[in-house]
Amino acid sequence: MQKRWNILTADDTAVDALQQSLKINRTLCKILVQRGIGTFDDAKKFFRPQLSDLHDAWLMKDMLQAVKRITAAIEDNEHILVFGDYDVDGTTSVAAMYQYLKNVYPNVQYYIPHRYKEGYGISQAGVQYAIENNFSLIISLDCGIKSYNLISYAKEKGIDFIVCDHHLPDDLLPPAAAVLNPKQKDCTYPYKELCGCGVGFKLMQALSEELGLPPSAHLQYIDLVATAIAADIVPITGENRILAYYGLQKINSNPCNGIKALLQLAGMQQTLHISNLVFIVAPRINAAGRMDDAKKAVQLFIEKDYEQALKYADMLHADNTYRKEADTSITEEALQIIQNDITLEQRKTTVVFRDHWHKGVVGIVASRLVENYYRPTVVLTKSGDIVAGSARSVNGFNLYEAIHACREHLLGYGGHFAAAGMTMLPENVAAFSNKFEEIVAATITEDLLVPEIAIDAEIQFTELTFPFYNILSQMEPYGPQNMRPVFIARNITESGYSKIIKDQHIRFVLKQQNSILTGIGFGMADKFYLLQNHIPIDIVFTVELNEWNGMKSVQLRMIDFAPAEKDLKSDV
Repeated sequence: MQKRWNILTADDTAVDALQQSLKINRTLCKILVQRGIGTFDDAKKFFRPQLSDLHDAWLMKDMLQAVKRITAAIEDNEHILVFGDYDVDGTTSVAAMYQYLKNVYPNVQYYIPHRYKEGYGISQAGVQYAIENNFSLIISLDCGIKSYNLISYAKEKGIDFIVCDHHLPDDLLPPAAAVLNPKQKDCTYPYKELCGCGVGFKLMQALSEELGLPPSAHLQYIDLVATAIAADIVPITGENRILAYYGLQKINSNPCNGIKALLQLAGMQQTLHISNLVFIVAPRINAAGRMDDAKKAVQLFIEKDYEQALKYADMLHADNTYRKEADTSITEEALQIIQNDITLEQRKTTVVFRDHWHKGVVGIVASRLVENYYRPTVVLTKSGDIVAGSARSVNGFNLYEAIHACREHLLGYGGHFAAAGMTMLPENVAAFSNKFEEIVAATITEDLLVPEIAIDAEIQFTELTFPFYNILSQMEPYGPQNMRPVFIARNITESGYSKIIKDQHIRFVLKQQNSILTGIGFGMADKFYLLQNHIPIDIVFTVELNEWNGMKSVQLRMIDFAPAEKDLKSDV
Protein backbone atom coordinates (compact mmCIF):
# COMPACT_ATOMS: atom_id res chain seq x y z
CA MET A 1 0.00 0.00 0.00
CA GLN A 2 1.32 3.44 -0.94
CA LYS A 3 2.13 5.68 2.01
CA ARG A 4 2.66 9.43 2.42
CA TRP A 5 5.94 10.48 3.96
CA ASN A 6 5.49 13.56 6.15
CA ILE A 7 8.81 14.94 7.39
CA LEU A 8 8.31 17.04 10.51
CA THR A 9 10.11 20.33 11.06
CA ALA A 10 11.44 22.28 14.02
CA ASP A 11 12.61 25.86 14.55
CA ASP A 12 16.36 25.91 13.83
CA THR A 13 17.04 28.63 16.39
CA ALA A 14 15.33 26.64 19.14
CA VAL A 15 17.22 23.49 18.11
CA ASP A 16 20.56 25.31 18.16
CA ALA A 17 19.81 26.77 21.60
CA LEU A 18 18.88 23.37 23.02
CA GLN A 19 21.97 21.71 21.55
CA GLN A 20 24.16 24.39 23.08
CA SER A 21 22.52 23.68 26.44
CA LEU A 22 22.52 19.87 26.33
CA LYS A 23 25.67 19.21 24.26
CA ILE A 24 24.11 16.19 22.53
CA ASN A 25 23.44 15.17 18.92
CA ARG A 26 21.60 17.90 16.99
CA THR A 27 19.12 15.47 15.45
CA LEU A 28 18.05 14.41 18.94
CA CYS A 29 17.67 18.08 19.90
CA LYS A 30 15.42 18.61 16.89
CA ILE A 31 13.15 15.77 18.01
CA LEU A 32 13.02 17.13 21.56
CA VAL A 33 12.03 20.60 20.32
CA GLN A 34 9.28 19.03 18.19
CA ARG A 35 7.96 17.46 21.40
CA GLY A 36 7.85 20.71 23.34
CA ILE A 37 11.18 20.30 25.14
CA GLY A 38 13.09 23.51 24.62
CA THR A 39 15.22 24.11 27.70
CA PHE A 40 17.68 22.30 29.93
CA ASP A 41 15.06 22.08 32.71
CA ASP A 42 12.46 20.68 30.29
CA ALA A 43 14.96 18.04 29.21
CA LYS A 44 15.88 17.19 32.79
CA LYS A 45 12.23 16.55 33.68
CA PHE A 46 11.77 14.54 30.48
CA PHE A 47 14.85 12.32 30.80
CA ARG A 48 14.75 12.02 34.61
CA PRO A 49 11.09 11.75 35.68
CA GLN A 50 10.57 12.21 39.43
CA LEU A 51 7.64 11.14 41.58
CA SER A 52 8.10 14.44 43.41
CA ASP A 53 6.95 16.17 40.21
CA LEU A 54 3.47 14.63 40.48
CA HIS A 55 0.89 17.37 41.03
CA ASP A 56 -0.80 18.01 44.37
CA ALA A 57 -3.90 15.78 44.29
CA TRP A 58 -5.88 18.42 46.21
CA LEU A 59 -5.75 20.70 43.16
CA MET A 60 -8.38 18.53 41.46
CA LYS A 61 -11.91 19.90 41.68
CA ASP A 62 -14.06 18.09 44.28
CA MET A 63 -11.10 16.22 45.78
CA LEU A 64 -11.85 17.55 49.26
CA GLN A 65 -15.50 16.48 48.98
CA ALA A 66 -14.48 13.01 47.73
CA VAL A 67 -12.03 12.43 50.58
CA LYS A 68 -14.46 13.72 53.21
CA ARG A 69 -17.24 11.46 51.88
CA ILE A 70 -15.00 8.38 51.98
CA THR A 71 -13.65 9.12 55.46
CA ALA A 72 -17.20 9.70 56.67
CA ALA A 73 -18.23 6.33 55.23
CA ILE A 74 -15.34 4.67 57.07
CA GLU A 75 -16.23 6.39 60.35
CA ASP A 76 -19.93 5.45 60.01
CA ASN A 77 -19.16 1.86 58.97
CA GLU A 78 -20.97 2.22 55.62
CA HIS A 79 -20.74 -0.34 52.83
CA ILE A 80 -18.62 0.94 49.90
CA LEU A 81 -18.88 -0.44 46.36
CA VAL A 82 -16.04 0.12 43.87
CA PHE A 83 -17.56 0.13 40.36
CA GLY A 84 -15.60 0.11 37.09
CA ASP A 85 -15.75 -0.49 33.36
CA TYR A 86 -14.92 -3.88 31.81
CA ASP A 87 -11.82 -2.80 29.86
CA VAL A 88 -8.18 -2.55 31.02
CA ASP A 89 -8.53 0.97 32.40
CA GLY A 90 -11.67 0.01 34.33
CA THR A 91 -10.48 -3.29 35.74
CA THR A 92 -7.07 -1.97 36.81
CA SER A 93 -8.81 1.03 38.41
CA VAL A 94 -11.13 -1.20 40.38
CA ALA A 95 -8.37 -3.59 41.41
CA ALA A 96 -6.18 -0.73 42.68
CA MET A 97 -8.93 1.19 44.52
CA TYR A 98 -10.51 -1.95 46.00
CA GLN A 99 -7.20 -3.18 47.42
CA TYR A 100 -6.24 0.28 48.67
CA LEU A 101 -9.50 0.72 50.59
CA LYS A 102 -9.57 -2.88 51.76
CA ASN A 103 -6.20 -2.34 53.44
CA VAL A 104 -7.70 0.33 55.70
CA TYR A 105 -11.38 -0.67 55.91
CA PRO A 106 -13.18 -4.04 55.67
CA ASN A 107 -16.63 -3.14 54.25
CA VAL A 108 -15.62 -2.80 50.61
CA GLN A 109 -16.68 -4.80 47.56
CA TYR A 110 -16.31 -4.33 43.81
CA TYR A 111 -18.58 -4.61 40.79
CA ILE A 112 -17.78 -4.93 37.07
CA PRO A 113 -20.77 -4.75 34.67
CA HIS A 114 -21.16 -7.51 32.09
CA ARG A 115 -20.36 -6.11 28.64
CA TYR A 116 -23.34 -7.67 26.88
CA LYS A 117 -25.92 -8.00 29.65
CA GLU A 118 -25.42 -4.50 31.09
CA GLY A 119 -23.50 -2.43 28.56
CA TYR A 120 -20.98 0.35 29.07
CA GLY A 121 -20.79 2.52 32.18
CA ILE A 122 -23.03 2.70 35.25
CA SER A 123 -25.73 0.07 34.78
CA GLN A 124 -29.23 -0.33 36.12
CA ALA A 125 -28.26 -3.81 37.32
CA GLY A 126 -25.25 -2.40 39.15
CA VAL A 127 -27.29 0.23 40.98
CA GLN A 128 -29.89 -2.39 41.85
CA TYR A 129 -27.16 -4.64 43.23
CA ALA A 130 -26.02 -1.77 45.46
CA ILE A 131 -29.56 -1.15 46.69
CA GLU A 132 -30.22 -4.81 47.47
CA ASN A 133 -26.90 -5.22 49.29
CA ASN A 134 -27.09 -2.10 51.45
CA PHE A 135 -24.29 -0.09 49.82
CA SER A 136 -24.53 3.63 50.54
CA LEU A 137 -21.44 4.82 48.65
CA ILE A 138 -20.32 3.88 45.14
CA ILE A 139 -16.93 4.94 43.78
CA SER A 140 -17.10 4.70 39.98
CA LEU A 141 -13.87 4.53 38.00
CA ASP A 142 -13.40 5.12 34.27
CA CYS A 143 -17.14 5.72 33.94
CA GLY A 144 -20.06 7.69 35.38
CA ILE A 145 -19.50 11.16 33.96
CA LYS A 146 -22.48 10.78 31.60
CA SER A 147 -24.71 8.69 33.90
CA TYR A 148 -26.92 11.53 35.11
CA ASN A 149 -30.17 9.55 35.31
CA LEU A 150 -28.83 6.46 37.09
CA ILE A 151 -26.80 8.48 39.59
CA SER A 152 -29.92 10.59 40.26
CA TYR A 153 -31.90 7.39 40.82
CA ALA A 154 -29.23 6.04 43.17
CA LYS A 155 -29.30 9.28 45.14
CA GLU A 156 -33.07 8.95 45.58
CA LYS A 157 -32.40 5.51 47.04
CA GLY A 158 -29.86 6.86 49.53
CA ILE A 159 -26.70 5.98 47.60
CA ASP A 160 -23.99 8.57 46.99
CA PHE A 161 -21.57 8.42 44.08
CA ILE A 162 -17.99 9.58 43.79
CA VAL A 163 -17.28 9.69 40.07
CA CYS A 164 -13.64 9.24 38.93
CA ASP A 165 -13.63 9.62 35.16
CA HIS A 166 -11.55 11.05 32.34
CA HIS A 167 -14.04 11.11 29.48
CA LEU A 168 -15.29 14.47 28.23
CA PRO A 169 -18.18 15.66 30.45
CA ASP A 170 -21.51 17.00 29.24
CA ASP A 171 -22.65 20.44 30.37
CA LEU A 172 -24.94 18.74 32.88
CA LEU A 173 -22.93 16.77 35.44
CA PRO A 174 -24.38 13.84 37.44
CA PRO A 175 -25.58 14.76 40.97
CA ALA A 176 -22.72 12.94 42.69
CA ALA A 177 -21.19 13.70 46.09
CA ALA A 178 -18.00 14.45 44.16
CA VAL A 179 -16.97 14.43 40.50
CA LEU A 180 -13.24 13.94 39.89
CA ASN A 181 -12.45 14.65 36.25
CA PRO A 182 -9.71 17.06 35.19
CA LYS A 183 -11.57 17.68 31.91
CA GLN A 184 -14.37 19.53 33.75
CA LYS A 185 -14.53 23.11 32.48
CA ASP A 186 -14.01 24.60 35.94
CA CYS A 187 -11.35 22.13 37.11
CA THR A 188 -7.98 23.88 37.36
CA TYR A 189 -5.97 20.67 37.78
CA PRO A 190 -2.75 21.22 35.78
CA TYR A 191 -2.74 17.94 33.84
CA LYS A 192 -5.80 16.98 31.79
CA GLU A 193 -4.77 13.69 30.17
CA LEU A 194 -5.01 11.18 33.02
CA CYS A 195 -6.73 7.87 32.29
CA GLY A 196 -9.46 6.58 34.61
CA CYS A 197 -6.97 4.62 36.69
CA GLY A 198 -4.85 7.77 36.91
CA VAL A 199 -7.77 9.75 38.34
CA GLY A 200 -8.34 6.96 40.86
CA PHE A 201 -4.63 7.09 41.72
CA LYS A 202 -4.94 10.81 42.53
CA LEU A 203 -7.84 10.02 44.88
CA MET A 204 -5.70 7.39 46.61
CA GLN A 205 -2.85 9.90 46.82
CA ALA A 206 -5.11 12.42 48.60
CA LEU A 207 -6.56 9.73 50.87
CA SER A 208 -3.04 8.66 51.91
CA GLU A 209 -2.32 12.21 53.02
CA GLU A 210 -5.64 12.53 54.84
CA LEU A 211 -5.29 9.15 56.59
CA GLY A 212 -1.61 9.65 57.42
CA LEU A 213 -0.49 6.70 55.31
CA PRO A 214 2.96 6.49 53.68
CA PRO A 215 3.26 7.05 49.89
CA SER A 216 3.79 3.30 49.48
CA ALA A 217 0.10 2.84 50.34
CA HIS A 218 -0.87 4.06 46.87
CA LEU A 219 2.43 3.71 44.99
CA GLN A 220 2.28 -0.08 45.34
CA TYR A 221 -0.41 -0.03 42.63
CA ILE A 222 1.60 2.00 40.13
CA ASP A 223 2.13 -1.11 37.97
CA LEU A 224 -1.64 -1.24 37.44
CA VAL A 225 -1.67 2.49 36.62
CA ALA A 226 1.06 2.02 33.99
CA THR A 227 -0.87 -0.87 32.46
CA ALA A 228 -3.98 1.34 32.17
CA ILE A 229 -1.98 4.22 30.67
CA ALA A 230 -0.53 1.89 28.03
CA ALA A 231 -3.82 0.20 27.17
CA ASP A 232 -5.94 3.37 27.05
CA ILE A 233 -3.57 5.04 24.55
CA VAL A 234 -3.41 8.32 26.49
CA PRO A 235 -0.55 10.80 25.91
CA ILE A 236 2.76 9.78 27.49
CA THR A 237 3.41 13.30 28.72
CA GLY A 238 3.43 15.04 32.10
CA GLU A 239 2.09 12.91 34.93
CA ASN A 240 1.33 10.00 32.61
CA ARG A 241 5.02 9.84 31.68
CA ILE A 242 6.06 9.82 35.36
CA LEU A 243 3.49 7.18 36.30
CA ALA A 244 4.32 5.00 33.26
CA TYR A 245 8.07 5.33 33.92
CA TYR A 246 7.86 4.18 37.54
CA GLY A 247 5.08 1.71 36.81
CA LEU A 248 7.33 -0.03 34.27
CA GLN A 249 10.11 -0.13 36.85
CA LYS A 250 7.78 -1.97 39.21
CA ILE A 251 6.56 -4.32 36.47
CA ASN A 252 10.17 -5.19 35.65
CA SER A 253 11.18 -5.69 39.29
CA ASN A 254 8.22 -6.62 41.47
CA PRO A 255 4.84 -6.68 39.67
CA CYS A 256 1.61 -7.78 41.29
CA ASN A 257 0.91 -11.52 41.02
CA GLY A 258 -1.64 -10.98 38.25
CA ILE A 259 0.71 -9.17 35.88
CA LYS A 260 3.53 -11.58 36.77
CA ALA A 261 1.31 -14.56 35.91
CA LEU A 262 0.19 -13.05 32.59
CA LEU A 263 3.80 -12.40 31.62
CA GLN A 264 4.85 -15.95 32.52
CA LEU A 265 2.09 -17.48 30.39
CA ALA A 266 3.02 -15.16 27.51
CA GLY A 267 6.64 -16.30 27.77
CA MET A 268 7.95 -12.80 28.45
CA GLN A 269 11.34 -12.85 30.14
CA GLN A 270 13.15 -9.76 28.83
CA THR A 271 12.78 -6.18 30.06
CA LEU A 272 9.26 -4.94 29.33
CA HIS A 273 8.38 -1.72 27.53
CA ILE A 274 5.08 0.10 27.05
CA SER A 275 4.63 -1.72 23.73
CA ASN A 276 4.68 -5.06 25.57
CA LEU A 277 1.86 -3.86 27.82
CA VAL A 278 -0.11 -2.70 24.77
CA PHE A 279 0.32 -5.84 22.68
CA ILE A 280 0.76 -8.63 25.26
CA VAL A 281 -0.85 -7.73 28.59
CA ALA A 282 -3.75 -5.50 27.49
CA PRO A 283 -5.30 -7.90 24.92
CA ARG A 284 -5.46 -10.68 27.50
CA ILE A 285 -7.21 -8.43 30.01
CA ASN A 286 -9.61 -7.04 27.42
CA ALA A 287 -10.37 -10.54 26.17
CA ALA A 288 -12.10 -11.34 29.47
CA GLY A 289 -14.74 -8.68 28.85
CA ARG A 290 -14.95 -9.29 25.12
CA MET A 291 -15.45 -13.03 25.29
CA ASP A 292 -16.81 -13.71 28.80
CA ASP A 293 -16.79 -11.77 32.10
CA ALA A 294 -14.28 -9.06 33.05
CA LYS A 295 -14.59 -9.82 36.76
CA LYS A 296 -11.87 -12.42 36.13
CA ALA A 297 -9.43 -9.63 35.34
CA VAL A 298 -10.03 -7.96 38.72
CA GLN A 299 -9.75 -11.33 40.48
CA LEU A 300 -6.41 -11.80 38.71
CA PHE A 301 -5.06 -8.41 39.80
CA ILE A 302 -6.06 -8.71 43.46
CA GLU A 303 -5.02 -12.34 43.96
CA LYS A 304 -2.41 -12.74 46.72
CA ASP A 305 -1.58 -16.38 45.96
CA TYR A 306 0.61 -16.72 42.88
CA GLU A 307 -0.56 -20.22 41.98
CA GLN A 308 -4.17 -19.04 42.02
CA ALA A 309 -3.18 -15.99 39.97
CA LEU A 310 -1.75 -18.37 37.36
CA LYS A 311 -5.16 -20.09 37.14
CA TYR A 312 -6.92 -16.77 36.51
CA ALA A 313 -4.22 -15.80 34.00
CA ASP A 314 -4.77 -19.11 32.23
CA MET A 315 -8.49 -18.28 31.93
CA LEU A 316 -7.66 -14.90 30.38
CA HIS A 317 -5.10 -16.56 28.13
CA ALA A 318 -7.79 -18.97 26.91
CA ASP A 319 -10.23 -16.07 26.37
CA ASN A 320 -7.57 -14.30 24.33
CA THR A 321 -6.90 -17.40 22.23
CA TYR A 322 -10.63 -17.63 21.51
CA ARG A 323 -10.66 -13.90 20.73
CA LYS A 324 -7.76 -14.24 18.27
CA GLU A 325 -9.45 -17.17 16.51
CA ALA A 326 -12.68 -15.20 16.17
CA ASP A 327 -10.79 -12.09 15.08
CA THR A 328 -8.86 -13.99 12.39
CA SER A 329 -11.82 -15.90 10.96
CA ILE A 330 -14.13 -12.86 10.88
CA THR A 331 -11.44 -10.68 9.30
CA GLU A 332 -10.87 -13.28 6.58
CA GLU A 333 -14.61 -13.54 5.93
CA ALA A 334 -14.99 -9.75 5.82
CA LEU A 335 -12.11 -9.40 3.36
CA GLN A 336 -13.72 -12.04 1.14
CA ILE A 337 -16.99 -10.10 1.18
CA ILE A 338 -15.21 -6.95 -0.03
CA GLN A 339 -13.04 -8.72 -2.60
CA ASN A 340 -16.07 -10.49 -4.11
CA ASP A 341 -18.07 -7.28 -4.55
CA ILE A 342 -16.57 -4.74 -6.97
CA THR A 343 -18.96 -2.06 -5.68
CA LEU A 344 -17.63 -2.44 -2.15
CA GLU A 345 -14.03 -2.45 -3.36
CA GLN A 346 -14.47 0.88 -5.13
CA ARG A 347 -16.16 2.71 -2.25
CA LYS A 348 -14.50 5.21 0.06
CA THR A 349 -15.95 3.39 3.05
CA THR A 350 -16.28 -0.18 4.24
CA VAL A 351 -19.53 -1.41 5.82
CA VAL A 352 -19.84 -5.18 6.29
CA PHE A 353 -22.49 -7.18 8.14
CA ARG A 354 -23.03 -10.80 9.09
CA ASP A 355 -25.42 -11.78 11.85
CA HIS A 356 -23.22 -14.62 13.21
CA TRP A 357 -20.08 -12.56 13.92
CA HIS A 358 -18.99 -12.29 17.56
CA LYS A 359 -19.90 -8.88 18.95
CA GLY A 360 -16.79 -8.79 21.13
CA VAL A 361 -14.33 -8.55 18.23
CA VAL A 362 -16.08 -6.37 15.62
CA GLY A 363 -14.04 -3.34 16.72
CA ILE A 364 -10.79 -5.26 16.28
CA VAL A 365 -11.95 -6.50 12.87
CA ALA A 366 -12.79 -2.93 11.83
CA SER A 367 -9.21 -1.95 12.67
CA ARG A 368 -7.88 -4.88 10.62
CA LEU A 369 -9.94 -3.79 7.62
CA VAL A 370 -8.63 -0.23 7.93
CA GLU A 371 -5.11 -1.69 7.77
CA ASN A 372 -6.05 -3.40 4.48
CA TYR A 373 -8.15 -0.74 2.74
CA TYR A 374 -7.40 2.41 4.73
CA ARG A 375 -10.82 4.02 4.75
CA PRO A 376 -13.53 4.66 7.38
CA THR A 377 -14.91 1.25 8.31
CA VAL A 378 -17.96 -0.16 10.10
CA VAL A 379 -18.35 -3.83 11.07
CA LEU A 380 -21.85 -4.94 12.08
CA THR A 381 -23.32 -8.06 13.66
CA LYS A 382 -26.57 -9.21 15.24
CA SER A 383 -27.12 -8.53 18.94
CA GLY A 384 -30.44 -10.01 19.94
CA ASP A 385 -33.08 -8.53 17.66
CA ILE A 386 -31.02 -5.53 16.62
CA VAL A 387 -27.79 -4.89 14.74
CA ALA A 388 -24.80 -3.53 16.63
CA GLY A 389 -21.38 -2.56 15.41
CA SER A 390 -18.12 -0.72 15.77
CA ALA A 391 -16.50 1.84 13.51
CA ARG A 392 -12.88 2.90 13.05
CA SER A 393 -11.53 5.90 11.19
CA VAL A 394 -8.41 6.86 9.29
CA ASN A 395 -6.02 9.46 10.65
CA GLY A 396 -7.46 12.97 10.38
CA PHE A 397 -11.09 12.12 9.57
CA ASN A 398 -13.86 12.83 12.10
CA LEU A 399 -15.72 9.53 12.20
CA TYR A 400 -18.17 10.60 14.92
CA GLU A 401 -19.49 13.47 12.78
CA ALA A 402 -20.05 11.09 9.87
CA ILE A 403 -21.96 8.64 12.09
CA HIS A 404 -23.96 11.55 13.53
CA ALA A 405 -25.00 12.54 10.00
CA CYS A 406 -26.48 9.02 9.57
CA ARG A 407 -28.50 9.15 12.81
CA GLU A 408 -31.89 8.87 11.04
CA HIS A 409 -31.05 5.20 10.41
CA LEU A 410 -29.76 4.46 13.93
CA LEU A 411 -31.27 3.49 17.27
CA GLY A 412 -28.27 4.79 19.15
CA TYR A 413 -24.64 5.76 18.67
CA GLY A 414 -21.64 7.12 20.55
CA GLY A 415 -17.91 7.53 20.27
CA HIS A 416 -15.29 10.07 19.31
CA PHE A 417 -13.13 11.33 16.43
CA ALA A 418 -11.43 8.01 15.68
CA ALA A 419 -13.84 5.30 16.86
CA ALA A 420 -17.57 4.86 17.40
CA GLY A 421 -20.29 2.33 18.09
CA MET A 422 -23.87 2.17 16.93
CA THR A 423 -27.09 0.12 16.94
CA MET A 424 -29.82 -0.07 14.31
CA LEU A 425 -32.71 -2.19 13.11
CA PRO A 426 -31.78 -4.96 10.64
CA GLU A 427 -33.91 -3.41 7.90
CA ASN A 428 -31.88 -0.18 8.11
CA VAL A 429 -28.42 -1.68 7.44
CA ALA A 430 -28.47 -1.03 3.68
CA ALA A 431 -29.77 2.52 4.10
CA PHE A 432 -27.14 3.25 6.75
CA SER A 433 -24.38 1.81 4.56
CA ASN A 434 -25.39 3.99 1.59
CA LYS A 435 -25.78 7.12 3.70
CA PHE A 436 -22.41 6.56 5.41
CA GLU A 437 -20.74 6.20 1.99
CA GLU A 438 -22.49 9.35 0.76
CA ILE A 439 -21.40 11.43 3.77
CA VAL A 440 -17.80 10.20 3.81
CA ALA A 441 -17.35 10.52 0.02
CA ALA A 442 -18.57 14.13 0.20
CA THR A 443 -16.35 15.16 3.12
CA ILE A 444 -13.11 13.16 3.08
CA THR A 445 -10.11 14.42 1.09
CA GLU A 446 -8.10 12.08 -1.11
CA ASP A 447 -4.91 12.52 0.91
CA LEU A 448 -6.64 11.14 4.02
CA LEU A 449 -7.25 7.87 2.16
CA VAL A 450 -3.47 7.29 1.93
CA PRO A 451 -1.76 6.28 5.20
CA GLU A 452 0.81 8.74 6.49
CA ILE A 453 4.18 8.05 8.04
CA ALA A 454 5.28 10.90 10.29
CA ILE A 455 9.07 11.18 10.08
CA ASP A 456 10.86 13.02 12.87
CA ALA A 457 14.17 13.79 11.19
CA GLU A 458 16.65 13.05 8.43
CA ILE A 459 19.79 11.35 9.68
CA GLN A 460 23.13 10.08 8.44
CA PHE A 461 24.35 6.54 9.10
CA THR A 462 27.46 8.00 10.77
CA GLU A 463 25.23 9.43 13.53
CA LEU A 464 23.75 6.03 14.47
CA THR A 465 26.23 5.13 17.19
CA PHE A 466 25.88 3.47 20.62
CA PRO A 467 25.94 6.84 22.43
CA PHE A 468 23.16 8.05 20.10
CA TYR A 469 21.10 4.92 20.80
CA ASN A 470 21.67 5.21 24.56
CA ILE A 471 20.20 8.73 24.63
CA LEU A 472 17.39 7.66 22.31
CA SER A 473 16.45 4.79 24.63
CA GLN A 474 16.14 7.26 27.52
CA MET A 475 13.23 8.89 25.68
CA GLU A 476 11.12 5.91 26.69
CA PRO A 477 8.42 5.16 27.64
CA TYR A 478 7.01 5.81 24.18
CA GLY A 479 3.38 6.45 23.37
CA PRO A 480 1.03 9.14 22.01
CA GLN A 481 2.78 12.56 21.81
CA ASN A 482 6.09 10.80 22.48
CA MET A 483 6.22 8.11 19.84
CA ARG A 484 9.37 6.15 19.04
CA PRO A 485 11.37 8.48 16.74
CA VAL A 486 11.18 7.70 13.04
CA PHE A 487 14.08 8.63 10.76
CA ILE A 488 14.75 8.98 7.08
CA ALA A 489 18.12 8.35 5.44
CA ARG A 490 18.63 9.30 1.80
CA ASN A 491 20.65 7.89 -1.10
CA ILE A 492 21.24 4.49 0.44
CA THR A 493 22.69 1.68 -1.63
CA GLU A 494 22.23 -2.06 -1.25
CA SER A 495 25.48 -3.81 -0.31
CA GLY A 496 24.77 -7.02 -2.19
CA TYR A 497 24.14 -8.99 1.00
CA SER A 498 20.47 -8.22 1.64
CA LYS A 499 18.19 -11.25 1.41
CA ILE A 500 14.65 -12.52 1.87
CA ILE A 501 14.09 -14.59 5.02
CA LYS A 502 11.15 -16.88 5.73
CA ASP A 503 9.57 -15.87 2.39
CA GLN A 504 8.08 -12.68 3.90
CA HIS A 505 10.77 -10.52 5.44
CA ILE A 506 13.93 -8.76 4.28
CA ARG A 507 17.27 -8.81 6.04
CA PHE A 508 18.87 -5.55 4.90
CA VAL A 509 22.58 -4.81 4.63
CA LEU A 510 22.74 -1.18 3.50
CA LYS A 511 25.45 1.34 2.75
CA GLN A 512 25.62 5.12 2.92
CA GLN A 513 28.99 6.39 1.75
CA ASN A 514 31.45 4.34 3.86
CA SER A 515 29.00 3.34 6.63
CA ILE A 516 27.21 -0.02 6.58
CA LEU A 517 24.21 -0.92 8.77
CA THR A 518 21.94 -3.93 8.94
CA GLY A 519 18.19 -3.88 9.35
CA ILE A 520 15.04 -5.97 9.34
CA GLY A 521 11.88 -5.26 7.37
CA PHE A 522 8.94 -7.46 8.34
CA GLY A 523 6.46 -8.33 5.59
CA MET A 524 8.46 -6.41 2.97
CA ALA A 525 9.52 -9.28 0.70
CA ASP A 526 7.25 -8.03 -2.10
CA LYS A 527 9.46 -4.90 -2.38
CA PHE A 528 12.75 -6.81 -2.64
CA TYR A 529 12.89 -6.07 -6.38
CA LEU A 530 13.71 -2.43 -5.53
CA LEU A 531 16.95 -3.62 -3.95
CA GLN A 532 17.73 -5.84 -6.95
CA ASN A 533 17.47 -2.81 -9.25
CA HIS A 534 20.72 -1.53 -7.70
CA ILE A 535 19.49 2.07 -7.61
CA PRO A 536 19.79 4.41 -4.61
CA ILE A 537 16.89 4.28 -2.21
CA ASP A 538 15.53 6.43 0.60
CA ILE A 539 14.61 4.51 3.75
CA VAL A 540 12.30 5.19 6.69
CA PHE A 541 13.06 3.37 9.92
CA THR A 542 13.36 3.31 13.69
CA VAL A 543 16.54 2.45 15.56
CA GLU A 544 16.91 -0.57 17.82
CA LEU A 545 19.56 -2.65 19.52
CA ASN A 546 20.30 -6.09 18.13
CA GLU A 547 21.83 -8.70 20.43
CA TRP A 548 23.18 -11.91 18.92
CA ASN A 549 25.63 -14.38 20.44
CA GLY A 550 26.63 -11.89 23.09
CA MET A 551 27.34 -9.17 20.53
CA LYS A 552 25.38 -5.90 20.43
CA SER A 553 24.88 -3.67 17.41
CA VAL A 554 22.67 -0.79 16.35
CA GLN A 555 20.26 -1.91 13.65
CA LEU A 556 17.38 -0.48 11.65
CA ARG A 557 13.73 -1.54 11.98
CA MET A 558 12.51 -0.68 8.49
CA ILE A 559 9.13 0.98 8.01
CA ASP A 560 9.21 1.87 4.30
CA PHE A 561 11.62 2.46 1.43
CA ALA A 562 11.42 3.84 -2.09
CA PRO A 563 13.66 4.85 -5.01
CA ALA A 564 15.72 7.89 -4.01
CA GLU A 565 14.31 10.05 -6.78
CA LYS A 566 10.87 9.94 -5.09
CA ASP A 567 9.60 13.40 -4.08
CA LEU A 568 9.95 13.45 -0.30
CA LYS A 569 8.33 16.78 0.45
CA SER A 570 5.78 16.94 3.27
CA ASP A 571 2.88 17.18 0.81
CA VAL A 572 3.74 14.05 -1.16
